[in-house]
Amino acid sequence: MKIEVWSDIACPFCYIGKRHLEQALQQVENAPIIELEWKSFQLDPDLKNDSPYASTYAYLAERKGISYDQAKELTAGVRRTGEAAGVTLNFEKTIIANTLDAHRLLHFAKTKRLAHPLKELLFRAHFTNGANIGDRTTLIAIATEAGLDTSEVSTVLGGDQFMSAVQRDIDEAHNIGIRGVPFFVFNRKYAISGAQPVSAFSQTLNQAISAWRAEQNIADLKVSEGPSCRPEGACD
Repeated sequence: MKIEVWSDIACPFCYIGKRHLEQALQQVENAPIIELEWKSFQLDPDLKNDSPYASTYAYLAERKGISYDQAKELTAGVRRTGEAAGVTLNFEKTIIANTLDAHRLLHFAKTKRLAHPLKELLFRAHFTNGANIGDRTTLIAIATEAGLDTSEVSTVLGGDQFMSAVQRDIDEAHNIGIRGVPFFVFNRKYAISGAQPVSAFSQTLNQAISAWRAEQNIADLKVSEGPSCRPEGACD
């Protein structure tokens, strides 16, 4: 059975949703072999790596049209949600950067069966450690830690490899109506939009597994919605 996940590294709910999915997978009994595929999505593709924003709070304040203090208050709630999920979100340390190169690396890592550890390390680097995930030297170090060959990573980042793969994921997301992330699709039959509770993931997983085993043809995605991040309005 296959689970596809559209997400962006700069999306806190994507990190939280990843952890909720992992926790739900641990609770499912007699689960089949599951193929988990990470798909690219960029919340702010026009963002420059030499960002003028001094902090995440300044970025959110401008993007959402709120005050700096309101942006801090907004992220405080997200931080608490992250803590409950077991992830550390240090918004005072996060660096605003374009995520395109990170997504290209994830596609490269997929060819080496290392996308899962790289995804986790990218999230942790950005949200917990305050690393600049738009900086290629930083990305090389993260990818090497994930088990990728340093020289191969450098070659990928130095060219335009996997640009089309990233764009295909984004185009596919738009074609099937995905407007925010994270978005989880279970065997192209069920979907979860946003960082749903673990219980919602468990329920959907059990439904998807039952449908997969029965080889049913379900025409429409049945979507359960939760907090997510969107290009036009950051995260809520």
